[in-house]
Amino acid sequence: MWDTLWINARLITMREGKYNAIERGAIAAEAGRIAWLGARAELPGEPAALAREVHDVHGALLTPGLIDCHTHIVFAGNRAREFELRLQGASYEDIARAGGGIVSTVEATRDASDTELVTGAARRLRRLMQEGVTTIEIKSGYGLDTRTELKMLRATRLLGESAPVTVKKTFLGAHALPPEYLGRADDYIALVCNEMLPAATEAGLVDAVDAFCEGIAFSPAQTSRVFGKAVELGLPVKLHADQLSDRGGAALAARFKALSADHLEYTGEAGVRALAEAGTVAVLLPGAFYFLREKQLPPVQLLRDYGVPVAIATDCNPGSSPLNSMLLALNMACTLFRLTPEEALAGATCHAARALGMGDTHGSLGVGRAADFALWDAESPAELAYAMGANACIGTIKSGETVFSPS
Repeated sequence: MWDTLWINARLITMREGKYNAIERGAIAAEAGRIAWLGARAELPGEPAALAREVHDVHGALLTPGLIDCHTHIVFAGNRAREFELRLQGASYEDIARAGGGIVSTVEATRDASDTELVTGAARRLRRLMQEGVTTIEIKSGYGLDTRTELKMLRATRLLGESAPVTVKKTFLGAHALPPEYLGRADDYIALVCNEMLPAATEAGLVDAVDAFCEGIAFSPAQTSRVFGKAVELGLPVKLHADQLSDRGGAALAARFKALSADHLEYTGEAGVRALAEAGTVAVLLPGAFYFLREKQLPPVQLLRDYGVPVAIATDCNPGSSPLNSMLLALNMACTLFRLTPEEALAGATCHAARALGMGDTHGSLGVGRAADFALWDAESPAELAYAMGANACIGTIKSGETVFSPS
């Protein structure tokens, strides 16, 4: 017998990035994997004879669990004051060059205890899980020294061990230049490559390596050094690319066969072509675009034209995207970037899974894949991107087990 069977669901499978709905569907889980799915009428027997538990969901939508593939939810403090400054005319770059921005969060994070970091991040994670998120990526990058980077990554690992959610740990030591290395960026990159990253890898705390390639962060040459070390250690890479200017970040990510290139507001056609040839996922972050009041849109039509898979994520962080809702990220992707609701949902499921190197097991519904689902009180999947501030999630299932239900 199967462990659990859900019947009378409208299955939104997201195979090949499309809704591919199965009306009056059924889906079964066994040992944390999908054992069967299809129309209820095609079940090989009566439900009660097929599974130890049977749940009639009475026509609810059932989608793959949502995947937030770009977050920075482990941090201390907040940057509300900088929000005020931007509203008074200061740019994100102005604030960063004046010693604010990422560096201000670094100070608070260095001072925070392990418990404080875990407690704050767990609160943010809980909100995401209540909206159907079953997998999340969490980056370091607010330590910028070996001790704090390892502290952040340990907190990230603990979140994955203590909550019913898959957590992917990304090392982002090359996020910003710490104050003690002012004017010595190459020396800091040497520290990242020779001490930080090897220590984090040896401790089993790294699933992927990221960097911020930008005028206020690190050059393409410095980023290449970090990625070269990642390759040497057998780790996949990701990149914050072309957010504020086109420095060739997308092409650089493609050269290293990156899992994803993220932001991409200023990426040109050559960069998009390189992503397509490399099979790299484009991760769009509408929360940061909205919060920073950016004007330069990412090249969405070029990404479509070249067949680059597009993922959507919250980029949850204290400075440029204090967004703690994947559903609102879907809405923003549609309203700001003109994605269709189907494209947005694909961006939070199958394409997000690819951006984490999990495309073979997560992000769509199919026999043998992870039994990670979300149940929705909605008639159409477009409603998930439509209703601002609403949460239609009525259940989250992780590895075949119900981990969240509003009742």
